[in-house]
Amino acid sequence: MRIIQATLEHLDLLTPLFVKYREFYGALPYPDSSRAFLEKRLRRKESVIYLALADADDKLMGFCQLYPSFSSLSLKRVWILNDIYVAEDARRQLVADNLIRTAKKMAKDTHAVRMRVSTSSDNEVAQKTYESIGFKEDTEFKNYVLPISDEL
Repeated sequence: MRIIQATLEHLDLLTPLFVKYREFYGALPYPDSSRAFLEKRLRRKESVIYLALADADDKLMGFCQLYPSFSSLSLKRVWILNDIYVAEDARRQLVADNLIRTAKKMAKDTHAVRMRVSTSSDNEVAQKTYESIGFKEDTEFKNYVLPISDEL
């Protein structure tokens, strides 16, 4: 497996799996809007997306997308691991681990103070993966969400 950083040239490869990720979380597919969303993030350099490709045929096995943020207290960058998804036929092959380790290296290379990730409270597989890589559950802060629209 190879991990590469996505560029605009990878949109056709990435979009179908991104749509499956959205459907997994109950969102409607909207492939055209999904592609436009990804294209905008990449064009504006508003996110970093890593792709896991199979060695044999360059088939997309999974992806992760990170957004930059900042910490006013540490005066440093923070990376938010917002999206991570592994194709069903590529699970149990350490795809997520490899994607996250690549993201962690990028966070270090950009002098970030931390990476943050959230997952549903019942997603034990993701929780174990995150903890095995070194993520710690945040027991200091409780997070809240303020809905602005009815959309996901």
